[in-house]
Amino acid sequence: MTKMWMVRGDGGRLYEEFREKGVAAIGWADLGEHAQKGMSRDQLKQMYRGWHPQAKPGAVASAASQVWRFINEIKAGDWIATYSPANRTYLLGEILGESRYHPEWTDLDMAMARAVEWRHEVDRDALGAQAKNSLGSTLTIFQIPPHVATELQAAATGQAVVSTPSEQMEEDTPDPLDEIELLAVERIKDMVSALDWSELQDLVAGILRAMGYKTQVSPAGADRGKDIIASPDGFGFENPRIVVEVKHRSGQMRSQDLRSFLGGRHKDDRGLYVSTGGFSKDAHYEAERAQVPLTLWTLDNLVRALVEHYDATDAETKRIVPLKRMYWPA
Repeated sequence: MTKMWMVRGDGGRLYEEFREKGVAAIGWADLGEHAQKGMSRDQLKQMYRGWHPQAKPGAVASAASQVWRFINEIKAGDWIATYSPANRTYLLGEILGESRYHPEWTDLDMAMARAVEWRHEVDRDALGAQAKNSLGSTLTIFQIPPHVATELQAAATGQAVVSTPSEQMEEDTPDPLDEIELLAVERIKDMVSALDWSELQDLVAGILRAMGYKTQVSPAGADRGKDIIASPDGFGFENPRIVVEVKHRSGQMRSQDLRSFLGGRHKDDRGLYVSTGGFSKDAHYEAERAQVPLTLWTLDNLVRALVEHYDATDAETKRIVPLKRMYWPA
């Protein structure tokens, strides 16, 4: 099969920009403006050092290598993937053309872009554990191992493929701590994603208690748009009273879902809407213009809040998602 590449857009922030503009892109605008196809990595390193004399050797090598790879090694006809940590989905497509410099996209960290026909979206949970681990690199650009590329394409077309072992990618080596941190967060997301709805609800309540609130958790059944009430006194009499809705499903929540939730809120309430399936762009717009202050938590937000407050969580919350602390030299 043809090669498949991973191109991360600012850690996944540019996922929807890639889809809407029909491109895959990287930053490094200063290099992108002057880099030409056929330039060597050493030439790019010299250019980068000229603009960033204080940069560490590793940062210089990484920038030059990834810009060189984006311009020279990726070819039209190759497959490409990008990842959204918020939605836990991979977007797959085909490269259509050469790299072009886009000064109008510099502020978006998309100075160098290649046209892409995006064709499929794959849920991370459709992949095996080894494929998930292989896709956990912190590099902006890397070649996806062939067996993982095959698994991604099979998942995209509804076929069943057994993940098989493969050697490590020959690739520029990122900071190993960054690799471990990213892999740990993704593994914790996998654990949380596998919880049932009631466990997820209890987990959210446990995080809120670790943040200093007392909680009331609604029993299963009709809840009139509230699964948890969090407040300083535990009864909801003292402000802030945070009304929490928890949705544990694969699909994104849309603006009408948020309007339904906001419709029953008091003007002094604060809202927290948790969706492991993420939120559509119109849902984010709805939250921004809501009369009641509203915070949206994707699975990524939820897991990062759990990690931040894990030490303060109670035994029941730790039972739901058992984690172990690891120390690393600073």
